[in-house]
Amino acid sequence: MSDNDTSRAGSGHGSTKSYLIGFVICAVLTVIPFMLVMNPTLSRPLTMAMLVGFAVVQIIVQLVYFLHMNRSSEGGWNLASFVFTLVILFIVVALSIWIIWSMHFHMMVN
Repeated sequence: MSDNDTSRAGSGHGSTKSYLIGFVICAVLTVIPFMLVMNPTLSRPLTMAMLVGFAVVQIIVQLVYFLHMNRSSEGGWNLASFVFTLVILFIVVALSIWIIWSMHFHMMVN
């Protein structure tokens, strides 16, 4: 079996080595924030900022190593569908927060 499989469209799926590298990086990016929370040595705002930073880096690692998002011309549809997904996700999350805040503001007794 080949180490770098391709689909009928000709796009590469990655090798076992690349999946293993992505897995190890994601595991490290999970363990470090876990240790920061379980052993609080930093202030809460700094810990929260570091958690968000590690989360963003982990998302990028997963996009590159597992979803194979890259700048190739074949990946144009992948990038377009990913951007569309981000827009829909932003709309859902932003409107959910707005609805919950609005309900809290208008229904809670002050």
